[in-house]
Order: sequence, then structure tokens, then C-alpha cells
Amino acid sequence: MSGRTTALTPPDDAGPPVRHPDAPAPGEIIGSHYEYCFGCGPAVPHGLHLETRAGEGVRVTAEFRVKEAHQGAPGLAHGGVLATALDETLGGLGWLLRVIAVTGRLETDFVRPVPVGTVLYLDAEVLAVHGRKIYCTATGRIGGPEGPVAVRADAMFVEVKIDHFIENGRPAEIKAALADPDQVKVARAFEVNP
Repeated sequence: MSGRTTALTPPDDAGPPVRHPDAPAPGEIIGSHYEYCFGCGPAVPHGLHLETRAGEGVRVTAEFRVKEAHQGAPGLAHGGVLATALDETLGGLGWLLRVIAVTGRLETDFVRPVPVGTVLYLDAEVLAVHGRKIYCTATGRIGGPEGPVAVRADAMFVEVKIDHFIENGRPAEIKAALADPDQVKVARAFEVNP
């Protein structure tokens, strides 16, 4: 997209993204990585409850219905909530690359207001990979997946190891997540951006 800052422009020697052979199949729901995630977790009453689906290539889609709890100005979605929806969708791209990655930089453009009750149709894709940096972009449309763009973002995610969460997270939550007997849930809890 035009207007991308230097920090969000992949270097000339960046490589194309490669979908991991074990990535979720196109159309498959990726699901929540952690029940208390504000973006995708089911245990957060006023969370976004985003449901992300794997797409073709290194692309994901999601839908987000703006509720009253997501208002900024009367009757309109809060810009920070819209940025969170984009960030959460972009974070889902790590599932297709099969890496743990966190948001390094997110630049958001707000194109048109998004009223309460609106469904925001989100689409994100990886553009390039350079070392640990993953360059990606996303759009949020209203009125349908082909509707007018309401919000868009360019981002750079950084691949990290699980130690990033263990060393920086609040000990009680980290301990509880690691103690879960369901090892699939433990692995998923640390697989996308915090």
C-alpha cells in the first residue's frame, strides 16, 4: 500500500513468505490461542471474540461485530478497538508460517467510521520475511468482504521464542497456562502475539 513507512517496507533482500506444510488448511478456523486474550478469547466478556480462518497462501480472514462496549464516539467503534481487531487478525498469520511472533510495529489508517452493529470483514496477508521480521498488511471492510475499506494497517511482526512470554508475562498467568494438563492448549497459549 502506498504511504508505507521505511520501518514497514521490507528490505530488498527480504524473501517471499512460505506457508508451512503443517499450517491449517484454507477455510479452517484457527481458533482462540488463549481463553483470556482480549482479541480472540471466549472468557473476556467485552472482548472482540474474533474468529480467524486460514486462507489461501499466507493469508487469513476474520469477522468482528462492533458491539456497544466497543464504542468511542457515540454509536461508533473506538479507533483503538479497530486497531486491535487488525492486530489480532495480523497475529493469526503466524499460524500459517508456524512461528511465534509479536507485534513490532503497527501503523493504522482510519478511512471511514464504523458504526456499532457493523460487521468488520478483515483480511490479512504476509508480504515478505527478512530474518525474524515478518512484514504484513491488513484491511477491514464494511458491508461485506468486498465492501468499502474502513480501516487498514501495515505491520512488522518479530519472531520470538516462548521465553519472551515466560520472562515478561505476569507470573500467575504464565504458571497457570504452563500447568494446564492439555499440552495442545499450552502450546497454543504462546503461539500468537500478546
